[in-house]
Amino acid sequence: MTSSGFDQLNPVLQHHVVNSLGWNGLRPLQDEAVAPITAGSDAILLAPTAGGKTEAAIFPLLTRMESERWTGISVLYICPLKALLNNLQPRIAGYSDWVGRQTETWHGDISSSVRTQIKRERPDILLTTPESLESMLVSESVAAADLLDGLQAVVVDEVHAFAGDDRGWHLLAVLARIETLLGRPLQRIGMSATVGNPAELLGWLQGGHKRQGQVLAPSVDVATKRPDITVDAVGSSENAAKVIAALHAGEKRLVFVDSRRLAEELGKQVRDRGITTFVSHSSLSVAERRESEQAFAEARDCVIVATSTLELGIDVGDLDRVIQINSPRTVSSFLQRLGRTGRRAGSTRNCLFLCLTDQSTLEALGMLQCWSQGWVEPVVATPEPRHIAAQQILAAALQTRRLPLADWRTAWGSLPLFDSTSQQILDHMLSNGFLEQDAGSAFIGIEAEKVFGRRHFMELLAVFTAAPEFTVLAGRQEIGFVETAVLTDEVEGPRVLLLGGRSWKVTHIDWKRRHVYVEATDIQGRAKWSSVPDGASIEIARGIRDVLLGADPAGVTLTGRARATLESLRDVRRSHVSDGALVIERDERDDWRWWTWAGARANRTLAAWASNLVVPRQRIGAESVRLHRDLSVADIRDGLAEVRSGSTGRPLPAVDTAAVRGLKFSAALPESLARRTLATRIVNVAGAEIVLGEQSVVHG
Repeated sequence: MTSSGFDQLNPVLQHHVVNSLGWNGLRPLQDEAVAPITAGSDAILLAPTAGGKTEAAIFPLLTRMESERWTGISVLYICPLKALLNNLQPRIAGYSDWVGRQTETWHGDISSSVRTQIKRERPDILLTTPESLESMLVSESVAAADLLDGLQAVVVDEVHAFAGDDRGWHLLAVLARIETLLGRPLQRIGMSATVGNPAELLGWLQGGHKRQGQVLAPSVDVATKRPDITVDAVGSSENAAKVIAALHAGEKRLVFVDSRRLAEELGKQVRDRGITTFVSHSSLSVAERRESEQAFAEARDCVIVATSTLELGIDVGDLDRVIQINSPRTVSSFLQRLGRTGRRAGSTRNCLFLCLTDQSTLEALGMLQCWSQGWVEPVVATPEPRHIAAQQILAAALQTRRLPLADWRTAWGSLPLFDSTSQQILDHMLSNGFLEQDAGSAFIGIEAEKVFGRRHFMELLAVFTAAPEFTVLAGRQEIGFVETAVLTDEVEGPRVLLLGGRSWKVTHIDWKRRHVYVEATDIQGRAKWSSVPDGASIEIARGIRDVLLGADPAGVTLTGRARATLESLRDVRRSHVSDGALVIERDERDDWRWWTWAGARANRTLAAWASNLVVPRQRIGAESVRLHRDLSVADIRDGLAEVRSGSTGRPLPAVDTAAVRGLKFSAALPESLARRTLATRIVNVAGAEIVLGEQSVVHG
């Protein structure tokens, strides 16, 4: 063992790395991470799935823990999913045990007796979620300042999953309040697979601190085998099930889908063909998911059909194949899924795309075109998080019982959470009863208790929103959760649900308690969840355009069916693309169609800016925008020139009132600010400017 990083590890860790793990060396990332992390530097650790990121963070922190004689809870290990925490706990606990340290887990499913033990005995490493951390801060039964008094470092796993979501702002805000409580900064270490802007991600993680930090992303060995990527066009989920059942017999196959409904339907279709099949998604009960994932991990000739719940590093054993139904929305997601394979010596990373429609075939090839050119999405924090600012003001008032109205932002240090509208938000909450004031301090008001006070303010402490769900019970066994719509739609005959890849006949619905009682049945069930993901980005939309113009993604194999589908699409859609210019033409309904290939957000922006040209209230997609049919060619050219000049202004899109109600904590915001927050999040100004800077050819 000659690794310089290895030489700096605690001697006991060195012994166990060699003798317990049987390693003959540290991986490049692990080697490079030792010096900066043991020196106290912030860091972003980048490596593919199963690239050893956990060890790259934990081994140096355990070394520092021993050399500096840390006591109490000194490391927080934060994950976006409770299932990932549960999966990691035995491994991290094993590492900490080597040096006589203790690791425990604290989240919503942990019993009160275990929490009491943690408060009493204070493990050295605590695995938790941001929501559980904030619960500690506001809980009357937890003395947070004492419990976290020894805290020195925070590790954020799958940091990209936080950074591009409101949960990221919530995480940073909670960490800032902990630092204020303790009176010192904490070392921050984020871990992720490949991202497009790692330096910016590090700056985001530091939350406004001007501290030493490093991005650690060792280059991949050029001798590494190129992954085996194949695209097939199968036409339907039934045909996909036939392919999955017929190919790779005896192997363990992880099938990714991007909706819970499709996971249920495909899981049953594969199982009906005699293949041992499991299903995993967020609306299954914890027990059902654990049972499926454990059984899959221990089996060989089997399939598990999953949504993104199995994308973020949860260990399901050695995989032989990853199969992707249709296309993931991002290159980053594809890389996460691809990284689940090729972990065994001599194996190759692989992914088989089974596309159910012509359009999904095109979308998969457009995404792969971006991947083949080395492009990965930058991780961008959600803009203007005013609703999170409102939530944090209320949470801080709940934590401190009395929030000083003078210099009230100091609790969040240098975190750029609050903008010029933040005082307006505070004043709104004071004037509308969310906060009361007395003697220069604010405290929780009656309106906040009424709106967010249910279940001991748990509504306030969860920053993500989900549709109301009913718990599905077979006797006393909890199967999972379904939304109201699948229980209220008109049906002929018995109401039958599809959940966990099995059919369940509804025997009784307890509307007050939100319980659905079921029994197993052979009648075909139905799965339904409301989910409307945003459309493709401008980069992937342009990747699709390149494919239609003749580009073939390098390193990707197309089956005969996929090749025939692509050639047919190139023929049918040849009028939608032009090399060097964008096309505006009449469509089959004699409407004008502007083929921008700009992505849904940029197209939404263009629709707002060019409202005199664009048909209102249309469904905005990634590829085109529909214009008024009675426009002349001259009208279109003059209208575009006017938009380019900026004389029409740059208005934000209108936001539906129902969407405002769906923005969590919007009740604590002035309605105008809630609408502005939502409008800002559905546009892409830079993408719209790109389109306006390009030539558009009008085919009259």
